[in-house]
Amino acid sequence: MGDFWVFGYGSLMWRPGFAHTETRRARLFGFRRSLCVSSFVYRGTPERRGLVLGLDRGGSCVGLAFRVPGELRDEALAYLRDRELVTSVYLERTVPVRLDGGAVVDAVTYVVDRLHEQYAGALDEMTAAGIVSGAAGTAGPNEEYVLNTIEHLRALGIRDHWLEEVGRRVS
Repeated sequence: MGDFWVFGYGSLMWRPGFAHTETRRARLFGFRRSLCVSSFVYRGTPERRGLVLGLDRGGSCVGLAFRVPGELRDEALAYLRDRELVTSVYLERTVPVRLDGGAVVDAVTYVVDRLHEQYAGALDEMTAAGIVSGAAGTAGPNEEYVLNTIEHLRALGIRDHWLEEVGRRVS
């Protein structure tokens, strides 16, 4: 099998964790980056859940696409599945993404399962900020997660106006 692509929209962009030979800015159509996953361990507790990112239906999302050599396919997919499919709130999908320059490639990514109990739904900025504010889990405060994500996106030259508005409301 030949090389394949992986699309990252959150921490995968700055901490991929798998070998790759190329990184390109890319846009995924039909899905948007969203704080739509209820977190009860890493950024919240069962009593005070927080929110983490997922790809939810609608809109589009700018992220990074990573080219993985075909001979590393099994290794990369095993790593990604261990990382992303812990609670089964994400579904592995192969989707078309448009690379900078216009080429379209199929890429593996992880989208939220809207039927999973951790799916928080499509939230407005104020509601999302209210859930994030004060939530904390084993990985630290939920506000820190949101603000750190925004900082990393900006460093990559990626703007996410919805997430930035949530960040303004929690900072």
